[in-house]
Amino acid sequence: MSSADKLAQLRAMREKAREAGGQKRIDSQHAKGKLTARERIINLLDPESFEEFDMFVKHQCHDFGMEKTKYLGDGVITGCGTIDGRLVYVYSQDFTVIGGSLSKTYADKICKIMDMAIKVGAPVIGLNDSGGARIQEGVDSLAGYAEIFWRNVQASGVIPQLTAILGPCAGGAVYSPAITDFIIMEKHNSYMFVTGPKVVKTVLNEDITTEKLGGAMVHARKSGVTQFVAEDEEEALLLLRKIFSYIPSNNLEDPPYIAPTDTVDRKCEELNSIIPENANKPYDINDVIHSIADNGEFLEVARNFAQNIVVGFARFNGHPVGIVANQPKHLAGCLDINASTKASRFIRFCDSFNVPLLVLEDVPGFLPGSNQEHNGIITNGAKLLYAFAEATVPKITIILRKAYGGAYCVMNSRHMRADVVYSWPSGEIAVMGAKGAVEIIFRKDAKNAKDPSKYLVEKEEEYRDKFANPYNAAEKGYIDDIIEPAATRFRIIRALEMLASKSVNNPPRKHGNIPL
Repeated sequence: MSSADKLAQLRAMREKAREAGGQKRIDSQHAKGKLTARERIINLLDPESFEEFDMFVKHQCHDFGMEKTKYLGDGVITGCGTIDGRLVYVYSQDFTVIGGSLSKTYADKICKIMDMAIKVGAPVIGLNDSGGARIQEGVDSLAGYAEIFWRNVQASGVIPQLTAILGPCAGGAVYSPAITDFIIMEKHNSYMFVTGPKVVKTVLNEDITTEKLGGAMVHARKSGVTQFVAEDEEEALLLLRKIFSYIPSNNLEDPPYIAPTDTVDRKCEELNSIIPENANKPYDINDVIHSIADNGEFLEVARNFAQNIVVGFARFNGHPVGIVANQPKHLAGCLDINASTKASRFIRFCDSFNVPLLVLEDVPGFLPGSNQEHNGIITNGAKLLYAFAEATVPKITIILRKAYGGAYCVMNSRHMRADVVYSWPSGEIAVMGAKGAVEIIFRKDAKNAKDPSKYLVEKEEEYRDKFANPYNAAEKGYIDDIIEPAATRFRIIRALEMLASKSVNNPPRKHGNIPL
């Protein structure tokens, strides 16, 4: 065979690999409003940057007639490329090839790029669209999943791992995305569940649709499994790029700096009047965040889940920061089981990848009730405490209004080793609200008073004057300064600059035992 023939053969083989499951199946994919595996990679990465590996791999199964059904690439496209010039590794599951089902060689392809990513310190992005394990391969397919899971764990906290669910993801396939740092689900075609509607019907005699069992909005609102929901695949891929713009390539790098166009000393005058006169009246914490962040930009994470706490990424003078903020608009900003879990996971991600933490605190306490107690608010609340205490990145807390009881301690107080703690003049730092405190302290005296109601009102005012302000805590050094709300942005940036060289090492240990 001449050199020209060999080149022609190579080009023909490459073209065949790009055809995947054939035009009919590609058309079917498009008819569902879905991109092909290769189109997804093209849309995700910088133009002309993708380098594909293992294009000519075929499965090695010879059972159940599988030796007659072989495709180049075997149902997953793997390789590396760049996003905004930064190296990433990517795999994209191809539903047009045997339903995107995972074989042993398919898993080996994914494992290869994960090993390379860990070796060079680059993120891994998974684009999932698969019918699950290839049942013709039996335990070999299961072994392939387990090999991927093991690598997900080894990579955790070392390199960022991002997942987009763009089609089915069921059975054992769900556990790899679950270990990754962030999941995006496409709203209309994606779903995730361990057992599907047919099994649920057989075992529990419960009729439920695929959407209601494991659709994107179910996991965004109820389970918290996914942190983002995209209207379509194009938005999902843009979200992956957006997330990547806030995070470093590995745990040894700083987050990516972008030259700011917002001024450091910009005053946020609107914040001077954002706290209502009535301490029980809500306001939107997002208004505070958008006011202080560079250009008002904020990438909220898990916005549909546990809305009583807000977490996400912003920039201050060009540097990424992770924000954790109580939301008075929902459950008065109380901490509950879901809020504690949501915030804890986000805090641990930021700490793993050197993203400083900013806490905006307005918390009246933990949500009361038998439902919370019986479902483990103690253990789940302790996760949040643990996450803040364990974090070694720069930690700044600003008390906007309420900081009551154990929730004050948990929300990155000075005693949890916050580096800088500021309060607005509206800050109230106490064991509990004035009314509840007075009813306990002066219960007996009120019974003997001439006018018990008037007596309690007077004592409530006395308690509020003494504790419902930040000055008592400032006197004890628990707060570093009481700041004008309009100056919040400037003070945050100054604090971050001061803490840029912070270095803390926790005691040597294999790992802590976080209350899971």
